[in-house]
Amino acid sequence: GRLTTVEAFAGALVVLGEREQAEHLLSKFRWGQTFLDLNEEPLERYAGCEDSTEVVSVQNEYLDR
Repeated sequence: GRLTTVEAFAGALVVLGEREQAEHLLSKFRWGQTFLDLNEEPLERYAGCEDSTEVVSVQNEYLDR
């Protein structure tokens, strides 16, 4: 499926270390917590990347599934 704008923004906030802000933003939607729960692993993995090479590596792992 496609991301909504709010999902993309919240995901970016989590990756940038602003999880509390992402949770606040998503709290406006009944499915907000579900988005975070379903995407916990990849968002945390992206957040732990040191550079764009690592981001692409993580991305490719998920695309190859």
